[in-house]
Amino acid sequence: MSKRKNNQILEVPSKRVRLSQPEPPDDEEERICSIQDSSDLRTSHCASGEVGIIENIFLRNFMCHSLLGPFTFGPNVNFVIGNNGSGKSAILTALIVGLGGKAQTTNRGSSLKGFIKEGESSAQISITMRNRGQDAYKPEVFGESITIDLRISSEGLRTYKFMSKTGQPVPYKKEELVSILDHFNIQVDNPISILTQEMSKHFLHSKGEGDKYKFFMKATQLEQMKEDYSYIMETKAMTQNTVQKHEEILQEMRLKFKEKEERYKNLASLDEMLQKLGELKGQMAWALVTEMEREIKNMREKIAGEEKSTIKYDQKVEEWKEKVAEAEQKYKEFHDQLESVNQRLKQLQPKCTQLKNEVQERCRVFRVAEARLHRHTTNLRDLERDKDQLTNRISELKYSITQSSAVSSQSRREQMNRLQTELDALNFKESTLAQQIEQFQQAYNSAKDKLNKMRLEVQDLHRALESKRRELTTLEGSRIGGLRRFGEKMPALIAAIEEANHRGHFRVKPVGPLGYCIRLRDAELCLAVESCLKSLLFAFCCDNYMDEKVLQLLMSKAFSQERRPQIIVSEFTDTLYDISTRAVRHPQYPTVLQALDIDNPVVANCLIDMRGIETILLIKNNKDARRVMQRGCPPCNCKEAFTREGDQVFNNRYYSSEQQRALYLSHDVEKEIRNLQAALQTQQRNHQDFAQNIGQVEDQVHQNEVLFKRALTDHKRVKDQCRKLHLQMSDLQNVEEPQSEDLKPLEEELEELSDKLTVSREEYEMEKQQMLTLKSGFEEVELQYRQHKDDINSLAEEADPIKEELSKSDQVVEKSKHNKKHYEEKRKEHLSHIQDLKKSLGDKEHEIENSITKALEICPERSDVRRTAKSLDSEISRLKLKISTQQDQHGDRDTILRQYQDALQSYNGAALQVKGLKSFITLLGNIMNKRHNIYTEMRRYLSVRCKYYFDSMLSQRGYTGKMTFSHKDETLSISVQPGENAKAALSDMRSLSGGERSFSTVCFVLSLWAIAEAPFRCLDEFDVYMDMVNRRISMDMMLKIAASQRYRQFIFLTPQSMSSLPPNNLTHILRLNDPDRNQSTLPFGQP
Repeated sequence: MSKRKNNQILEVPSKRVRLSQPEPPDDEEERICSIQDSSDLRTSHCASGEVGIIENIFLRNFMCHSLLGPFTFGPNVNFVIGNNGSGKSAILTALIVGLGGKAQTTNRGSSLKGFIKEGESSAQISITMRNRGQDAYKPEVFGESITIDLRISSEGLRTYKFMSKTGQPVPYKKEELVSILDHFNIQVDNPISILTQEMSKHFLHSKGEGDKYKFFMKATQLEQMKEDYSYIMETKAMTQNTVQKHEEILQEMRLKFKEKEERYKNLASLDEMLQKLGELKGQMAWALVTEMEREIKNMREKIAGEEKSTIKYDQKVEEWKEKVAEAEQKYKEFHDQLESVNQRLKQLQPKCTQLKNEVQERCRVFRVAEARLHRHTTNLRDLERDKDQLTNRISELKYSITQSSAVSSQSRREQMNRLQTELDALNFKESTLAQQIEQFQQAYNSAKDKLNKMRLEVQDLHRALESKRRELTTLEGSRIGGLRRFGEKMPALIAAIEEANHRGHFRVKPVGPLGYCIRLRDAELCLAVESCLKSLLFAFCCDNYMDEKVLQLLMSKAFSQERRPQIIVSEFTDTLYDISTRAVRHPQYPTVLQALDIDNPVVANCLIDMRGIETILLIKNNKDARRVMQRGCPPCNCKEAFTREGDQVFNNRYYSSEQQRALYLSHDVEKEIRNLQAALQTQQRNHQDFAQNIGQVEDQVHQNEVLFKRALTDHKRVKDQCRKLHLQMSDLQNVEEPQSEDLKPLEEELEELSDKLTVSREEYEMEKQQMLTLKSGFEEVELQYRQHKDDINSLAEEADPIKEELSKSDQVVEKSKHNKKHYEEKRKEHLSHIQDLKKSLGDKEHEIENSITKALEICPERSDVRRTAKSLDSEISRLKLKISTQQDQHGDRDTILRQYQDALQSYNGAALQVKGLKSFITLLGNIMNKRHNIYTEMRRYLSVRCKYYFDSMLSQRGYTGKMTFSHKDETLSISVQPGENAKAALSDMRSLSGGERSFSTVCFVLSLWAIAEAPFRCLDEFDVYMDMVNRRISMDMMLKIAASQRYRQFIFLTPQSMSSLPPNNLTHILRLNDPDRNQSTLPFGQP
């Protein structure tokens, strides 16, 4: 095919590709039905093919056959039957090779010399094709038939000879065979024209959808068109590169031409150059004057503009003066409020002090009573202990009357002194450890509280990070589809609504989300509109309550655990409400309805009903919004207004927006993504810093806990030691020498202790009752003090926001004063600058008077000079140099003139050639774009027709099938379901039996036959894998197709016997005898 490309870059032969013209599918169906309903197709009388069909084939020394033929084919249906080795495939291979096909196309060898019979030096193929009628190829040369003789040498070279009907040789040209094949629309490598056995097997066993698509493209010649298009586009690119190179050469030729032209112009008269020099000097003088006048004019305009700008500075100064006064007034208001709160605090403070003193006094009295009760408790406990000890002592003395003690009193005292010393040291150590325990306890509790607070802050940061990430994911998803900005589940919900509407579940398809159906005319108002509409941006509109129930069901599936969008039920109308009587009309500021571009009147009417957007103004500046809404009477029908920052303004109140930026209606998605990414990075850094700080605080908590536990252990150990020492001391103090004479005093002492114990118990009960009375009074006074303290704290908390606002007002005052001072200084600098400009203007006017005087001396008559002084000065210098050069030397005039004319002619010719190539490239690009569009449309139409014919062919066997084209992925998937059950699932062709797959392949080939043009069609062993039923049905289908297309020739090669075919004049059977390996010539017979 490459031979055709070289000569067909700009032209395509009219009969190069003869694809079937597009016909409506209904016509095709009627034609096919007419074929099926025809009672006797074989007796029909239609004209046979007139050009391109095979009449005769003769083979010599080809493959394993010494001689085959000559034999004749019929004009319509031909069956070549015979066993393996009888020569069927040799006939098909010879047809491909004889008509210029490559050896690889036959799948029988890799080179032509492999087709020569073993032991022979050459092979011969002779093919005769019909050449009649109006479409005959050069009938005056070839007559009614064309004979092509091919000789293949042992080196694999081809030698062609052409003969006419009369046997006269026709001079051979290399392009003659290509022209004949193009004229007859024969493609030997097209599987629709010639389907070899190997190609059929490959297609039957092919598992790739891409191979089927390639087969379709090759069969319909679309692949050749695609290759030609690619080749032409490559040639166009090469031509563009050539044009670029020629433009570079043209630039060089232009420079040479300019050089020759300059030399030619230098031949002008010196007088003319001198005269021109004088004129240029005069122009130069007046050009300087003109430039100075222009400069003075610009200075005057600049001074006038600066003087006009003075008004702007005055306005700015006055504006900031007003802002300073307004800020000072706000500061005074907040200061007065704070003074009022402080005055109330001062009034409450004396009573608080009085209650505090009373609480302290009652607390002191309560503590004294508590201490007395403690002393009485201790005294009572001591008396009881003494009584117990004395009782035990008397018992011990009575028991040890008869015993003597050898304990030394001196030794006992020394031991008591040593124990007392150790006890003092342990008491000191115990007090020290108690202080440490208190310190560690406070440090541990403080660190634990700080850790809990930081963990709560980290959780808040983590939730904020996750929110930012989800928002970032939503924004990134909205690059492709804007629905993702309204939630991750919104695209799925819209898809479900589309599917339900397609199935007819809705009476009228719902509209939503409303935010997706509106567009802003002014991008600066996106935050204001979002603050106004809020949740309505996510709402959906339904025409009736039945549709609402269906939509609720879809939302419950899409938003299983999330908040569902609002559903508004209102009957849909195609016209917008008449709002002429209730809408706001302001000359400067638009309403929300006017700021939105809404295509669907249902959306506009819903927003009017639910939010009243025709009565809400959008005012960008906060100050203007306050002025319009709160200073005087608001506009008629206006209920509220929104500012650019999202603030809501009523006639008597003002609400600031907590939202900082637009989330759903912003046009600049990339900017939103960048801002969100920056904020996310900042929060991530804060999260990392908090994580590090938490680690440090956790270490402090752990360290304090370890120290606290260690101090507790040490304190417990010291207390145990102290208790042991006390017991030892008591034991030593209670040890006495028993004397019998001491029992009586002890018994008297025991009686006295019993009396004291009774008195002490009575005093303890009295003190306890008194302490409870004092405690009740103390708690009552303490409760009053706390309530009063809470009142003071509430006032203090009320003062905190006032202090904050006071601080902000103070900052606003300072900022306003700073801006006022700034603009006053700018105005001062501006006035100073105007004075400098006026001074410079006076100097320039004096300078221009001197310049005019000098110009009049050079050129008395003023001329209108449009060139600049710089260009005139350059030309004067160049002209002086030329005059000097011209005066020094002159070249040969004839030589300079001839060189100039040659350079001019070469430059004009090259420029004309480049211009023609550019026009050609532009024209070629336009043509190729149109042809590529036609190619795409033709490919779509052919694929639709192929599907239709494939379904029609399968239905004759009771099969159902589906053919799916993907031109983007270049794949073709075929699914077939054998049997009558139409509801059964379709199966891939690979799961079919051999006969079913062969029958499906025949249906596919026949569908390609119906959409592709060729004078003859050859099919090799088409029924090799079929059973008798499929073979019979396939044979009937092909015979019906052949009967309906008698202008085409069909050649079928099969090893099966065709004895079951009824005889008729349209079917021609060529039966080959079994091969005799001992014979040099293979005989054949015709029935």
